Amino acid sequence: MIYHVYHIPGKKVGVTSNLEDRVTKQQGYEPGEYTVVYSTDEIGVASIMERELQEAYGYKVDETLYQNLTVNTKNKSNMNINVTDQTTTFACPVNKLKGQLMDNQGMQWSTSHGDFTITSHSITWILANVHTSQFSKERCFIYNKAFAKYYDKDPHRNIIMGTTFDAVVEKSDFDLIRDWAKNRGIYDGGDVKTQYMKLAEEFGETGKAILNNDMPEIIDGIGDMVVVLTNLAELAGTSIEECISAAYKEIALRKGKIIERSNEGYRKYGRTLHDERSEGLKDLAGYLNDVQEELMDAVLYIQSAREDVRDWLEEMELRRANIIGQNGNSGLH
Repeated sequence: MIYHVYHIPGKKVGVTSNLEDRVTKQQGYEPGEYTVVYSTDEIGVASIMERELQEAYGYKVDETLYQNLTVNTKNKSNMNINVTDQTTTFACPVNKLKGQLMDNQGMQWSTSHGDFTITSHSITWILANVHTSQFSKERCFIYNKAFAKYYDKDPHRNIIMGTTFDAVVEKSDFDLIRDWAKNRGIYDGGDVKTQYMKLAEEFGETGKAILNNDMPEIIDGIGDMVVVLTNLAELAGTSIEECISAAYKEIALRKGKIIERSNEGYRKYGRTLHDERSEGLKDLAGYLNDVQEELMDAVLYIQSAREDVRDWLEEMELRRANIIGQNGNSGLH
């Protein structure tokens, strides 16, 4: 499946796998009134890019990533609604609206005032503020601007019938790693330097696995490095998520860097990574060879960093020895 990051100038940035349904039918924008900024088969990449573009253009930034919303709502049977700039109209009378809303919790739709999701809490607001259509008693509506004012301030907007979206209720793999480390006293007895040396060790083992084309060990090595990086970040007073976000902001697309890089790659090689995967132009060995070349450069940086750490440790030991010599004891008072 291909996910499209689209931009409606002056309105919003969004993600969809169906432009005609999501943008044209639901929101009323024809091709030419919006632009497709980026397309990818990686839902995670599209989700992060959507959020970064929302921030870059000064739009409301979605609190929950697109990938987490779609996981929880893909099996919902959407009710019929009609969205305009001012209102959202439901194709049922007021006395049947509650049942329709309850059956469609998790359903989402977009308006010029933001994206909305039907939750147990938003249902309460909708029922308290719904109006019967002046054109038909079989239809009712709410005002989007008023709903947006409530929705933006609602701390429960991601909660559906006592459960929550995955991003809210379930612990991430990083959370589980941190729990594991806490239970083993790594954060109490460790420091960033020991974790850094551990990372260098795991890095070397992963490089060996790549050279031997040992896929189980490659997977194990990459996983071990992620664990160490998670713990290193925690001991450094930050989090792995914050580091990833900062790195992505550095490389991504506030000024179109990802798109420029993709275009540059296409001009150079005549194809994209998606082309390589979908058309079988490169196999696993080819990708591992690319990784190997990058890692060979990285090994040089790691070695230089290890030498810096070694020099630092030697300097600290010399200082400690000088203190002991000056005080004539262990250096403690």
